[in-house]
Amino acid sequence: MEDNNVIESASLTEIQARIYLVRGVQVMIDRDLAVLYQVATKALNQAVKRNARRFPERFMFQLTKEEFENWKSHFVTSNIYSQEEMEALKMGARRCPYAFTEQGISQLSAVLHSDIAVDVSVRIIDAFVAMRRFISANAGLFQRVDRLEQQQALTNERIDRVLDKIEDLSPAVTTEQLFATGCVWDAYTFVCDLIRSAEKRLVLIDNYVDERVLTMLDKRKAGVKAAVHTRYTEQVKLDFEKHNKQYKAIEYVQMPQTVHDRYLIVDDEVWLLGASVKDMGRGLCTIIKMGLSPEGVLSLLK
Repeated sequence: MEDNNVIESASLTEIQARIYLVRGVQVMIDRDLAVLYQVATKALNQAVKRNARRFPERFMFQLTKEEFENWKSHFVTSNIYSQEEMEALKMGARRCPYAFTEQGISQLSAVLHSDIAVDVSVRIIDAFVAMRRFISANAGLFQRVDRLEQQQALTNERIDRVLDKIEDLSPAVTTEQLFATGCVWDAYTFVCDLIRSAEKRLVLIDNYVDERVLTMLDKRKAGVKAAVHTRYTEQVKLDFEKHNKQYKAIEYVQMPQTVHDRYLIVDDEVWLLGASVKDMGRGLCTIIKMGLSPEGVLSLLK
């Protein structure tokens, strides 16, 4: 008696979910077809090879490695496959599979020689036809969505140009700044601007550092290295370890001696900070650009 479990359970919607667009045509993969036809993938492909004349390249072709990787990433994240199918697909996913077009699938029922193959092929062809009708009926909608995406891309490009222009016209960071008591936000944004201006490196020399300082240093550009020379405490060390597990690493360097002043090295510039970064603006303080060599300052810490 014929087993119709797969045939009955495979609705048009479920079959359509196994239809992919490859090289501009709708196809189904040999491993998906084997599940629906209730045969081994190897047996399906052997039947095809025995009848190679029925399957020219426009009916069937083998995926490239890149196409195969794209397909694997789809089925791994898809919820249309059962756990058993996922395991079977992964075990057989060493060789690039074959893709069958609608015409190729119509030929499969003739070479597999089973009633199940005939019935499944009919349902698959119905799924292809339903998809074509849906695409045809909604062609206008797809075109509007495509136009919207193109317009959005142009809008994003224009916004980027405006932001770049604003950045070009923005005043450069001043070489000295005096912050009155209570100007916490002004001091904070000034230091953040210094951090963002770095192109290669940031080195902070400060006895008192906490998680707020790490957050500020995270505002640096991609590729800019950051290091902090500070005194040792278990809490500071723990903050660095936890931060570096999730975000761009900031090097922690224990200072061998107490340093009275605070410095921020931005590339090849040295800035003298009138207070610890975490306390900037709480009291009257000054930030001044020094005419010192960064390496000269760092050498005195050893």
